[in-house]
Amino acid sequence: MKLLNNDYFENMGIGDIRAKVHAGERLTFEDGMRLFECPEPLAVGALAHQVRTRMHGDKAFYVINQHVNYTNVCVNGCVFCAYQREEGQEGGFVLTKEDVIAKIDAAALTPREIHIVGGCHPKLGLEYFEEIMRAVKNRLPDVVLKCFTAVEIAHFASLENITSKEVLTRLNAAGLDMLPGGGAEIFAPKIREQLCPRKSTAEEWLAIHEEAHALGMKTNATMLFGHIESHEDRIDHLVRLRESQDKGGGYTCFIPLPFLTENSQLTIEEPLTGLEELRTIAVSRLMLDNIPHIKAYWVMLGVKQAQAALKFGADDFDGTVVEEKIGHEAGATSEQGMTRTELEEMIQGCGCTPVERDGFFNEVK
Repeated sequence: MKLLNNDYFENMGIGDIRAKVHAGERLTFEDGMRLFECPEPLAVGALAHQVRTRMHGDKAFYVINQHVNYTNVCVNGCVFCAYQREEGQEGGFVLTKEDVIAKIDAAALTPREIHIVGGCHPKLGLEYFEEIMRAVKNRLPDVVLKCFTAVEIAHFASLENITSKEVLTRLNAAGLDMLPGGGAEIFAPKIREQLCPRKSTAEEWLAIHEEAHALGMKTNATMLFGHIESHEDRIDHLVRLRESQDKGGGYTCFIPLPFLTENSQLTIEEPLTGLEELRTIAVSRLMLDNIPHIKAYWVMLGVKQAQAALKFGADDFDGTVVEEKIGHEAGATSEQGMTRTELEEMIQGCGCTPVERDGFFNEVK
């Protein structure tokens, strides 16, 4: 195969990086930059696919899951966010515990994983979230509760005037199993100042995830890309995640999130191309040698692009989702949910073997 010929990679200027990848050696910051500068994104994708195949064979994972967004009222007011509403603003909502349970009961399939996130509401105390955790676990004792970004955890701590570790401990006791990866956006301080000046800093985000790892909890990680950040900012983000993983090993999955411009106040001079999305996913797989899974999040990529991502380093297709508000408010045009059959057909359609998993990536037999 042409793409696997060493001369091809030499001609693309990344022959030495190919040698490192084959030897299982860690790539440097400079290597990552050269992957972004490589004139042929398919060459980068081929290297990432080799790593993905070495780790997972032809398996592509999916999960029967459900997203629940409990409120869109948020104090952060991030420039890029189309989901946020002010308290009292038309269109704002807050779900009750009963509303959350009703959504779960209405799902066609019993979820193995429930993903609960929302805005940083100025008045919802920690007890509200503890009650939701207990109610869901009472209804579905075996479900994996993947809830609350590090930004939300920091917000709860501020409202309650306690530490983030105390928040995590209390929520864990109430049923919280793991943290999703949202709120990371991009770690570069100058970019965060423009995008989300009221949101937790990169240092706070990383510290909360590391606290969760120390408590024995698993977490995910994300990167929002394709807005005003540079390639250097993307590589810096990946390297900092890799360093954090070296400390505790608690990150299960990385989710690269393409920025959706349709309903954002942020003006983007050069919107992402499909190939740049795929290249970024591939670079993520190559740089994050210690995070086992890369997700092709079909909600924000679109189903066809998520299929392509399975050949550019990704190994997870997410899941049934059921209802998702944040990405769709931003302009996602994908369906709200998918069936198990649809997920398996999409995975098989690009030559992979569908494997059902739970929230911790344990295979479901």
